[in-house]
Amino acid sequence: MANRASDKITQICDNVWMCRSGSAADTQNVAAYVTRIANEHAMSVSSASSGAGDGLHVDVALIANVTKTIAYENKEKLQAGMIIAGWDRKRGPQVYGIPLGGSLVESPFTVGGSGSAYIYGYCDNTFKENMTKEECERWVASAISLAIARDTSSGGVIRLVTIDANGCERKMLQPSEHTVCDDELPAIKKSIDVSA
Repeated sequence: MANRASDKITQICDNVWMCRSGSAADTQNVAAYVTRIANEHAMSVSSASSGAGDGLHVDVALIANVTKTIAYENKEKLQAGMIIAGWDRKRGPQVYGIPLGGSLVESPFTVGGSGSAYIYGYCDNTFKENMTKEECERWVASAISLAIARDTSSGGVIRLVTIDANGCERKMLQPSEHTVCDDELPAIKKSIDVSA
């Protein structure tokens, strides 16, 4: 059963998040396994460096490579596409796409899931380097809104996670807060009487 409002963004550690598409069971299990590995790695590094105590921060590229390895080694069994994004002290902000089959592509942005086919052109045409946080959040929300308008499997809410040197900020935009696309009807806030 598909749930258009399900949460497909999973926190791996303090500075790294995973966007999941494909089989929910497959991606949830991959996320849980990668989270365990990330936590074990962060704790061992933290204790080896005299317990710096600044949370569980892990290199984003390391998490992406662990995820890619799991996806690639199980490509015949998994229906899992993932995006790993985060910020670390070594390389700053990073985004990695891990599509079905387990390849790994680092890029300034990536899209995945069934709605991505509808927005590649929009993203390629409107992406610009060095956006402010607010510009980037508006750009991502617009892209997801376009995917929702065209793809029956894309979610009814927009979930955003912004990751930078100051930490992570999570937002959820209800359908009434989305940009209306083309001939799409705006969402109506209305209570439903279920007592009848």
